[in-house]
Amino acid sequence: MIFSVGSVNSNPNVLPNISLGFNIYDSCAGTARALASTMSLVTGRKAEVPNYRCHMMIPLAAVIGDGPPQNSIHMAQILSLYGYPQVTYSIKENAQSSSRQLLSTFLGLAQTLTASSFCILHVLAHFGWRWVGILADESDYGSQHSQGIAEQISRFGVCLAFSETIPVTYNGKRTRQVINIIKKSTASVVLAFSYGESLQPVMEEIARSNITEKLWIAVDGWYFSAMFSNGIFWETLNSTIGVLSRIEEIPKFKDYFKYIQPFRFPNDIFIKEFWAKKFHCEWQNYSKSPTDVIYGAGPNVCTGEEKLLDLSVESLDYTVYNAVNIIVQALQDLHACIPGNGPFKNRTCADVHQYKPWQLRFYVRNVHFQNAMGDEIYFDASGNLPPAFDIYNWHVTPQGLPKNIKIGRYQVTSAEESTLYINDEIVVWKGGHQKVPISICSASCSLGYRKADQRGQPKCCFICIPCSEGEISNQTDSVECIRCLDDHMSNERRDMCIQKSVEFLAYEDPLGATLAAFSILFALMPTAILIIFSLYKETPIVRANNREISYFLLVALVMCCLCCLIFIGRPNTVTCLIQQTVFGIVFAFCVGCVLAKTITVVIAFKATNPNSSLKKWVGSTLPITIIFCCTLSQIILCMVWLLTSPSFPEANMTYLSTKIVIQCNEGSIAAFWCMLGYMGLLSCASFVMAFLARKLPDSFNEAQFITFSMLVFVTVWISFIPAYLSTKGKYMVAVEIFAILSSSAGLLSCIFLPKCYIILLRPDMNTKEYLMGKGAHSNKKTKTGDH
Repeated sequence: MIFSVGSVNSNPNVLPNISLGFNIYDSCAGTARALASTMSLVTGRKAEVPNYRCHMMIPLAAVIGDGPPQNSIHMAQILSLYGYPQVTYSIKENAQSSSRQLLSTFLGLAQTLTASSFCILHVLAHFGWRWVGILADESDYGSQHSQGIAEQISRFGVCLAFSETIPVTYNGKRTRQVINIIKKSTASVVLAFSYGESLQPVMEEIARSNITEKLWIAVDGWYFSAMFSNGIFWETLNSTIGVLSRIEEIPKFKDYFKYIQPFRFPNDIFIKEFWAKKFHCEWQNYSKSPTDVIYGAGPNVCTGEEKLLDLSVESLDYTVYNAVNIIVQALQDLHACIPGNGPFKNRTCADVHQYKPWQLRFYVRNVHFQNAMGDEIYFDASGNLPPAFDIYNWHVTPQGLPKNIKIGRYQVTSAEESTLYINDEIVVWKGGHQKVPISICSASCSLGYRKADQRGQPKCCFICIPCSEGEISNQTDSVECIRCLDDHMSNERRDMCIQKSVEFLAYEDPLGATLAAFSILFALMPTAILIIFSLYKETPIVRANNREISYFLLVALVMCCLCCLIFIGRPNTVTCLIQQTVFGIVFAFCVGCVLAKTITVVIAFKATNPNSSLKKWVGSTLPITIIFCCTLSQIILCMVWLLTSPSFPEANMTYLSTKIVIQCNEGSIAAFWCMLGYMGLLSCASFVMAFLARKLPDSFNEAQFITFSMLVFVTVWISFIPAYLSTKGKYMVAVEIFAILSSSAGLLSCIFLPKCYIILLRPDMNTKEYLMGKGAHSNKKTKTGDH
């Protein structure tokens, strides 16, 4: 304060021909003394006389202070009545609910609790500390600071492991309780909001308990306390992080300290007290020269010749320096006012020698300048300087010496923006390590996992759950897993979505190639039999078994086998339209041939009776009509299906989680099953007819072969239904192809292979006599009366 006022008075360019004076009062941290001193300043007398100013020729410009926040507020309530501006270096948070008049008078230089809370939280977020404890004394400073942190802490993803208060006056029982809580807590970082006097007894207990693994976050209230110069606390406080109001080196301030000596200013009441506190000594007696000092016994006697070597500017020094310069700048602005352009009524100006307190208050409220260090000084809408903090790191060097270094800065640039810079490379942690200490309740969830809250625990205490199939998390500590797009799937680590592979029954696929080969092979077999039947068409066994219908059936079996090829390959619009319809029509034609053959056998045997009315049905007209009607009905059904809800290709992304199945959508499921049902109806009719005709004379009867063939046919397609419904993707198509080939092979084997055996290997049996039961090799028994 004295240095700042002296610097202004010695500068001829600042307030020329005007000298600043000052009165300094010590409130002793008491509200009553602060109010009494305030009244003395206002009245200009030791005996307070309200509403009177006894020193009319010496105007009171402004009041700076007090230190305790509560005192400053009570002072502001008095000063606002008179219009005097008050610039305080204390925390100003309590005044936010006061009147507009009080707020316009009460201007703060110290950072608000809200600003310091945000700075601390940014520091915690920077170092990744998510699990912290709070220790605060029971004063307004401690309670409001801890409450401010607690209200904002969740926004930064930080949780409180504990929040404890310590009494302002020492309480051994309470201190021990707090120590036990700190010791048992898993939090490695502790925020302390207290003045040094309240915190020191607790720190002594912590030091005695050898609790050295905790890292402390200090604020203005105790960072510059004597604890940091006391060796018993060094191991406990090593690596402490300090969040302090902005500090800059004041020009010529250190030189000023080196200049002041007790013997040079024997009448200065402040130097003697400062000297004693600085060098931890006591004055025994003092006079105007150092030769008159009477030294006391012991090493802690002040001599006045101690050397001020290590001087550092504290936050309070810088704040008071700015407070003086704010008042000076306001006086300069008032003095520089041009009549006619003034801010008051009728654009008038105030006289710098005789002005009203509220006039200077206007200029103080609106100052905007750069101080000697280049910092921009102005008040925001709440009457506070823009928040700015320095981040410090206090540690003990390997040589065993304490060291305090500035590691970063926090600056609020606008109402919604702030910047934090910390040089991590110069920070020294406990044990001289460069790695940042960890303070978390639960380890971070890695990629592929998400966080899940634990009941009854803070959000920072969680468990990690792996993402489900089809979901990923590509960030650590993800709250939710992200579902992949339908055409993507999650990889094994669940941290990336990858494109699903496309699946269909392709010719290049081993399964598709095998089924295609079997389809062609099975198609060649009925073709070969058709050739054999054509070559031996005049033989009795070919003529006796409905030669024309056999030709139709063999052609139908060739078509059945070849239609399997339509199911192989990538489905498209054309193949999807003809797949099931061609299959249904061909098989209806095939089963219709079997049914016609069966009915022909029955009619042939029944028509041998001379009085039978079935003779007129013997011939080729009836079986061809049956085949035509059976096939036409299926064709009509398929045409209705195609016209109403045709099959179409689709990419099914839900059947298989790892693949996109390219398939044909049947369109109408009902039509598909109606088609199969009709085919089943024909099969059952053929089976029943053949079963009823099985005991007719063997020589002319192939009903037994048809019965077995239809039994195989029906069994295959009944087994096909559950197999088809239980498979997915290309295997569903493979099941249908297998059913087509199996049923076709069953018909071919049961009906035609016995005939081919006789034609090719037993020509002696391919005679009319044998078929009539009269041949030498015939073992048929005829009834009495047969011829």
